[in-house]
Amino acid sequence: MNAGRQRPPQKPVFVGLTGAIASGKSTVLAELEKLGVPTLSSDAVVHAIYEDEEVARLVAERFGDQVLIDGKVDREALATEIFAEPEGRAWLEQLIWPRVGAKIFEFRARHEATNPPPRAIVVEVPLLFESGMDQAFDCTVAVAAPDNVRRARAEARGTGVSELDAREARQLSPADKAARADHVINNDGPPTSLPPQLTALLNKLT
Repeated sequence: MNAGRQRPPQKPVFVGLTGAIASGKSTVLAELEKLGVPTLSSDAVVHAIYEDEEVARLVAERFGDQVLIDGKVDREALATEIFAEPEGRAWLEQLIWPRVGAKIFEFRARHEATNPPPRAIVVEVPLLFESGMDQAFDCTVAVAAPDNVRRARAEARGTGVSELDAREARQLSPADKAARADHVINNDGPPTSLPPQLTALLNKLT
């Protein structure tokens, strides 16, 4: 055996991160970044896609010009139209999610090609299980926090109780998300409680 031959770098673990509204998914992503893990928010990808001229044109053709502001999709106006026309949701998902999937694939491929590659690559998908995207990942992680903590966080950032309830009605319950995930991160304390949990999780995964 050639003693100078090096073992090829291990492929990063591809992790899907999810959690209920205001559970602190963005905070967890920020802490993972500090630990050297490349992260991507699918919600940020969707925001960028809605600014694409072709997407804005197709959405306006389907729902009307009232869903546009300065030539870009107004997500709140679009949500109102979808609420009034539920079948429009399926049409929109067929338009948006393939584009999101392509961006996620590009992100993963780019970081897998680095030398050395990272230990893990994490993508946050709020509707990870609801959309069936969990099948695309090596493992899944749910961020969990008690209902009273999440509601306080949501209200602090301007999300009313009725809006929160309406949005959560379209998702799996926090308990279901945690039950379906391979791992759970508890985010019911101060931010300092997260790094030890995330370090332990990365060590377990890799």
